[in-house]
Amino acid sequence: MLKSINDVTKLSNGVLMPWLGLGVWQAENNDAEYAVKWAVEAGYRHIDTAACYENEVQTGKGIKDCGVSRQDLFVTSKFFGPKHSYENAIASCEQTLKDLQTDYLDLFLIHWPMPKQDKYVEVWHALEKLYKDGKVRAIGVSNFYAEYIDNVIANSDIVPHVLQVEYHPFYQQKSLQAYCKEKGIQYEAYSPLAQGAIFESDILKNLAEKYGKSVAQLVLRWEMQNGVVVIPKSVHQNRIIQNSEIFDFEISDADMKIIDDMEEDRKITCPRPDELNLE
Repeated sequence: MLKSINDVTKLSNGVLMPWLGLGVWQAENNDAEYAVKWAVEAGYRHIDTAACYENEVQTGKGIKDCGVSRQDLFVTSKFFGPKHSYENAIASCEQTLKDLQTDYLDLFLIHWPMPKQDKYVEVWHALEKLYKDGKVRAIGVSNFYAEYIDNVIANSDIVPHVLQVEYHPFYQQKSLQAYCKEKGIQYEAYSPLAQGAIFESDILKNLAEKYGKSVAQLVLRWEMQNGVVVIPKSVHQNRIIQNSEIFDFEISDADMKIIDDMEEDRKITCPRPDELNLE
C-alpha cells in the first residue's frame, strides 16, 4: 500500500526511486524552473527531464533553488541523439550535467532506440561507462520493445534498471510490463494521463466520483498500484499539487480490473519505438 509521497521503489541495483515524479516535457521558457520549485514545495522529490526538451538549464535552476539538497532529489535525464554513438552519449551526459548544475544523475536513459541506426547497444555501453564512473546512479532505456532490451542484455554487462514508456489505461503493453517484471526492470510511465484523453471516459469519471477523486488522481493511483512509477507533466501549480494527492486512498481489486480492461492499444503521445528513426 502506497501511503506517502515519500514512498519509493528499490531498483535492481538498490537505488531508491520515488513512485511519483514531475515531468517537464514541453515546459517552455521559465515554466520548467517554476514547475520544479512548486513540485518540490508540494513534496515531490523526483524530476524527469531530457536534453531534447531544451529546458535543462531552466530545470537546473529550479533544482538548484528549490530549497532541498541535491542528495534528497532523484533526477532523470535522457540521451536522444539524434545521431547515436558512444561518444555522443558521453558528451550528451556531460552537457546535461553542466546544464542541470549537478555532478551526477540518479537515472540516465537512452531516449529512443533508433533501430535503423542499430547503435543502441553501442550507446548502452556508454551508459555503462557513465554508471561505472559514478556519473549516474542508475541506467535504463525508454521507448524500447522487449527485443531491443534482449539485444542490450545479450551484449552488455548490466541489465537496464528502468524502462520508461508511454502508459495509461488505453495503452498498457501488458506483455512488455510482464517482461520487465521478469527481468527485474522497473516500469515507468510517461504521459500517464494520456495527454488528457482520460478525461473523455465516462468509466473513469464514474470511478473517480466513487472515490471522491479527480480522473487524473484515479488514473495515477491505478498506475502506481500496478507497480508503475509515474511522472505526470504540468506547469500549473494547482495541478502539480492535485497530482500528488494520490496517497490517501486505494482502488479496489474489482475497480482495478475495470481500468485494466480499458486497454485499446491506442498510443497517443509519440511514435512507436520502431517508427522513430532519425539519422
